Amino acid sequence: MQVFEKTITVTKDDIDDLNHVNNVRYVQWVQDIAKDHWLTYATDELTENYAWFLVNHFIEYKNQALLGDKLLLKTYVPKVEGVTTTRHVEILNASTNQLIVKSKAKWCLIDAKTQRPTRIDPKIAELFN
Repeated sequence: MQVFEKTITVTKDDIDDLNHVNNVRYVQWVQDIAKDHWLTYATDELTENYAWFLVNHFIEYKNQALLGDKLLLKTYVPKVEGVTTTRHVEILNASTNQLIVKSKAKWCLIDAKTQRPTRIDPKIAELFN
């Protein structure tokens, strides 16, 4: 199973009234890394013909991140089934390796033209492994 990673730094715009990262920002980062993973490995043909929509999303907040923290975002797709994938995201403090957030989401592949769910072809499933 392939793990896709990127590192980000918490900025002032990420901070809420309690001086830690706003929960909504984590949700955005979960979506952003899923999109980055797809766009990194999918061909132009795939991105023109297919899109993903979120079916459900579970997120668990384990610790806080603060201004200036470097965060390591990791994502992987352990399960591809029919028209859906299960995607996991972990956000860790890059310095301490402490888990900040973990997420599990079900995504559905759709045909970009018809906007209807479509079976995940093996060539798409291979992008995640």
